Formats: sequence, structure tokens, C-alpha cells
Amino acid sequence: MEDILASIKKVIAEEKEMRISERPPEIDDEPLPEEASSIEEAGEDVLELDEPLAPPVDLGPPLLDENAIGQSREALEQLSTIAASVPAAPLVNPLEDMVREMLKPILKQWLDEHLPQLVDEHVKREITRITGRPL
Repeated sequence: MEDILASIKKVIAEEKEMRISERPPEIDDEPLPEEASSIEEAGEDVLELDEPLAPPVDLGPPLLDENAIGQSREALEQLSTIAASVPAAPLVNPLEDMVREMLKPILKQWLDEHLPQLVDEHVKREITRITGRPL
């Protein structure tokens, strides 16, 4: 198995070296021989990039007046300038931090009193479910 893989790798490496040595240093617009045969097989399925995808559509007169467009553009540029100059909002909310600090002792006390009972009840329920026998 290893010999087969080694020989496959060797053939791939040799082909890669041959391709590199065969390629001219300049890139031509002409397709490579293997590409040319596949293009000929494709026939009319090939879309040239200089061909338009669809005929141009007449959109009629513009919906907005040039003056309205200019005013809107100026207002948006002003907004963009101001938004760029304003410092970013802090990632931390001071009120939220204060509430968390106040709740930590209360939460700790509640968990100390109730968590062992909750875990014990859930473990008993799961054991009953798995074994099919009530505890």
C-alpha cells in the first residue's frame, strides 16, 4: 500500500515539474492545449466577457432632482464625518457592572442554600429514568 502511494506521489511530482518546465514565462491569452479542447467541447456554453448579459434598459428620467441629491449627499457626508470623529462607546456599562457586583453576594447565598438540593433532585430523577426504578 505504501509503495503504491509513494509511486502515485512520485508521478504527481514529475507531472508538476513537467508542467512548470513547459510553461512559458509570459502568460498568453491563448488557452492551454487541454483547455482548448474542453472549450471546443463546450461549444456555445462559453460566455465571452465582452458580450453584454442583457440588453440595456431605459430607466426613464431620474427620480430625484440633482439639487435634492446634492443636499442628501452633503448631509450623509456630514453624518459620516461626525460619526468617524466620535469616540467609540465603552464596551462596559458602568450601571451593569454595579448591579452585578451588588448581586454577587445575594446569588452566592442563594446558590449555597439551594444548589445542593436542586442537583440532588435532578440526579435522583435521572437515575430513576435510566434504571426504571424510583429511589
